[in-house]
Amino acid sequence: MRRAVVILSTGLFLLPTTAAFPQESQPHNIILFVPDGLRGRIVSAETAPAMAEVRERGVNFKNSHSMFPTFTTANASAMATGHYLGDTGDFSNTIYAGYPVGPAGGTVTPFLESDPVIRDADEHFGGDYLNEETILKMARANGFSTAAVGKLGPTLIFDHTDKIGSEGSHSIVFDDATGGKNGVPLSDEIRAALTTAGLPLATPARGENSRAGDAKTPGTLVPNTVQQAYFVDVATKVVLPLFKARNKPFVLVFWSRDPDGSQHNNGDSLNAVTPGINGPTSLAGIRNADNNLAALRKAVDDLGLAADTNIIIASDHGFSTISKKSQTSPAAKASYDDTPRDFLPLGFVALDLAKALELPLFDPNNNNAKVADGAHPKAGNALLGADPAKPDLVVATNGGSDLIYLPKRDKKLAARTIEALLEQDYVSGIFVDDKLGRFRGTLEMSQIGLKGKAATPTPSIVVNFRSYAEGCDEPTNCSVEVADTILRQGQGMHGSFGRGDILNFMAAIGPDFKAGYVDPLPVNNADVGMTIAGLLGLRAASNGGLTGRTMSEALANGIVPKSAGGTITSKPAANGLRTVVKYQQVLSQRYFDAAGFPGRTVGLDVESRKEKTAEKSPAVRKQ
Repeated sequence: MRRAVVILSTGLFLLPTTAAFPQESQPHNIILFVPDGLRGRIVSAETAPAMAEVRERGVNFKNSHSMFPTFTTANASAMATGHYLGDTGDFSNTIYAGYPVGPAGGTVTPFLESDPVIRDADEHFGGDYLNEETILKMARANGFSTAAVGKLGPTLIFDHTDKIGSEGSHSIVFDDATGGKNGVPLSDEIRAALTTAGLPLATPARGENSRAGDAKTPGTLVPNTVQQAYFVDVATKVVLPLFKARNKPFVLVFWSRDPDGSQHNNGDSLNAVTPGINGPTSLAGIRNADNNLAALRKAVDDLGLAADTNIIIASDHGFSTISKKSQTSPAAKASYDDTPRDFLPLGFVALDLAKALELPLFDPNNNNAKVADGAHPKAGNALLGADPAKPDLVVATNGGSDLIYLPKRDKKLAARTIEALLEQDYVSGIFVDDKLGRFRGTLEMSQIGLKGKAATPTPSIVVNFRSYAEGCDEPTNCSVEVADTILRQGQGMHGSFGRGDILNFMAAIGPDFKAGYVDPLPVNNADVGMTIAGLLGLRAASNGGLTGRTMSEALANGIVPKSAGGTITSKPAANGLRTVVKYQQVLSQRYFDAAGFPGRTVGLDVESRKEKTAEKSPAVRKQ
C-alpha cells in the first residue's frame, strides 16, 4: 500500500539521550527567543543583523523544520513539551473541541490564541489539554526561575496549567492580556518592579499594526513596535534583573509577534501576490523582532549573565503570500459582498464540501445559524449535516491547511469527502485518520506524527493547500499558497506543507553550544523542547511517545548522529493524484521537508523518471 525510497547518506546508530549534556551541578540559564513567522532563509546581515550574528558565531541550524500543520499554537505546543502534535492535540490554531467553548462565544471550533480559551480547554480535558508537561512547568517545579513574555496564546502555553499567578515559585507571564481581566495576575513584587522601572501595569495594544484592511482597503504599513518595546522593557528592566538577584538558574521564553503580525496584515500588496510578504512592512517586522533580540542580548551582557546563558532562536514556522485563485472551486464562481470577483471566499472548503456532499451548512461562530445563499461562515468554520448540534462533518478553518472532523466516524462520508477534495485544484495532499481506513491518493496521519495520545479530538482529514514560488530566486522566501482565511490575496499566511512554511529559522549561542558550527542534520521544534529539557536536567513522565530528540550534534563535545532521507508515496487516486511526503531521518525520528501532490507544493517537484524508477528498486520499503 505504501512505498518509501530511502537514500542512506551514512547510517544510523543509537545515541544516549544525556551523552552530550554538561555535567555541572548547576545548569546554565536559557533564553528561548521566538520570532514568530520568520522564514528560514530571509535572515541576513541586512535584514536581521542580530540574528545573523548568533547564527554565524554560534550554531547555524540550516536544516530546521516547523511541525505540520505549520501554525503558531501547534508549534508552541511542540517547543513547550518536546512532543509532536499527535500527542499534544494542538493540531492548529483553530480546532474542533467537541464541546461548546464558553470563552470563545460558545463555538465548538475555538481559536486557541486566547488565554481564557486555553484555560477552558484545560478544565475540560482533565486539567491539561496538551496532555504533556511543559518545560516551564518542570523547570519551576525544580526550583528554576521561569517567565514567558510576548504574544497572546503561545506565551501562556509554556506554563498554561499554572493558574495561581506570579507569586513565589510560579511563572511570570506577560502577554497582550496582562493588566486586563483575562490576564495572568501579576504579583506584588512584579507590580512594584514595574512601577520602579516606570512601566505601566498593562500591556499596550498593537494599535495600527492590528489593522488588517479588507478587499478594498490595504492593511497595516507599520510593525508592532510599541507593544513589543513594552515586552522588551519588561524582560530587560524587570524580569532579568529579578532573576539575577535570585541567583539561581532561569528559563525565559520571549515570543515576538513580529514578523508574523506585520506579514499577516501587510498593506503593501493588496490583491496582488507580489511583492506580497517581501514588501517594506514585512521587512520592518523582521527588523523589529531583530531589534528585540539585540536588546535582550545587551541586557544579558550588561547584567553579567552572558557567560552562563544559552540563547536559542527558533521561529515557529515560515511564511507565504496568500493566493485566492482557483479554477475548480464552485465557491470562487459565486458572488460575495466582501470578496473580489473570481476569488476564493473565506470558508471555501466548507462551502465546496456542502455543495459536493449535498449537506446543510451551519455556522458555529454565529450561534449555529444556517449559512444563507450568497454568504460564507463568519470565521470560515462550519458544521455540515441536518442537525448542527450533532454534525456529520466539521471544518476548522486555519489558513494554508484546514482540519476536517467526522464526529460519527462515517467511513462512507469520509470517502465522499476525499473524492470531493481530490477534484479541487487548491488541494495538495490529504492525510486521513488511520481508523477510517486507507484511501487512494491519501496517506495516513500516523505517517506524519499526527496520531498519538492527544486528549483533544483528532482530525479525521487534514487537507493541505497548493503552494508555488513567485517573485524571487529563493523559493522559500517567495512562497505563495492558497489559504482559507479572512486575510486577502497579497497578505501573509502559513499552515501549509510547502517548504516555505516548513523551513523555519533556528540558531543558538552560549556556553553549552558549539561556536561557529553549521549543523547539517535536520532538526525541528519538538527537538527544541527536548534539548532545553535535557540542558536543564529535566525529564517528564510522558503520556505519548511522539517526542523530539536531543540536538546533540550542536552541543559542546556532542556526538553527531547519522542521517537518511526518502519519500513516502500513496497509491494513486482515480485521477492519478498521489500524496507524497519528502522526509529526512535521524535515529528513528523523521523530519518532514514538504508534502502534497508533486508540482503543487513548494519543495516537491513533479516526480522525475529517475524517482519513479527508484521506487521499483530493491531499496524500496513497504509502509
